Amino acid sequence: MRRREFISLLGSAAVSPLAAHAQSMLPVIGFVNTGSPETHAQHLAAFLRGLGEAGYVEGRNVVIEYRWAENQSDRLPALIADLVHRQVAVIVATTTPAALAAKAATTIIPIVFEIGSNPAELGLLNQNNITGVAQLDIAVAPVRLQLLHQLVPKADTLALLVNPANSVLADISTKAMRATAQTFGLKLHVLHASNEREFDAVFAHIAELRAGGLVIGSDPLFVGQQKQLAALAVRYAVPTVFVTREFVQAGGLMSYGANFFDSYRATGGYAARILKGEKPQNLPVQQGTKVELFINRKSAKALGLKIPDTLNVHPDEMIE
Repeated sequence: MRRREFISLLGSAAVSPLAAHAQSMLPVIGFVNTGSPETHAQHLAAFLRGLGEAGYVEGRNVVIEYRWAENQSDRLPALIADLVHRQVAVIVATTTPAALAAKAATTIIPIVFEIGSNPAELGLLNQNNITGVAQLDIAVAPVRLQLLHQLVPKADTLALLVNPANSVLADISTKAMRATAQTFGLKLHVLHASNEREFDAVFAHIAELRAGGLVIGSDPLFVGQQKQLAALAVRYAVPTVFVTREFVQAGGLMSYGANFFDSYRATGGYAARILKGEKPQNLPVQQGTKVELFINRKSAKALGLKIPDTLNVHPDEMIE
């Protein structure tokens, strides 16, 4: 071993125990998400921004323990149990399944959620250790069906994709969409996919059903695989509406949904306030108010669709 390398190793050995001790003195946030870090990088950046604006920087004065379920919701209880065992200062649960699992795991450790559902309907407000941010996602889900109906007005049959493994969101979405379809005199086929390997079969089945378009339900699995879903929508030439702008950028026809970045940023701010000593029961649930509409003109043209004037004047962005 060369002398420079030997000195470097000695320095590392001497400093690392001190660094580890210093880090152990910092407050710890347990961050839980149903998806993966690769597909939620921008959301995580928004969360860290919210923390930073409140004075907390990861590695400097706060430690974050990340737990990613990799689209396997059944892993969430064990992941959260580990955080409870480690006695983290606050658990940040950034999907509906994660929030429900955190609620079941502890009544003591503060929990901050970021979800698209009504927290009262989910029973998340029955414990004093829980607060968070509820963005307009499930609440505006029926509008996606209305928008799709405007783009394909001659279609009397449409489809909805939900994840049966996430039964809470699937049931809420299905109920709301069926009511909207009935209002417009449409037939709605509800299709299921609980992993990305089932997506191809779903789109093939849409063609067999002669459905004029597809609404993809809001679900962590679908958010994590939105590029694949957009590619399939293009390949099978299915007019498809989803939640996020990224879906439209990847070739999907249209998206309508909440601004996730605002809600994740606000979640970071709430986590910081709890680290500073505030109690969850004294922090009212924040309700998102901003929704965004994005349309891909190129995809509309490829599908032979004319964007009606009612949509032309309203979108936040027309993606070429």
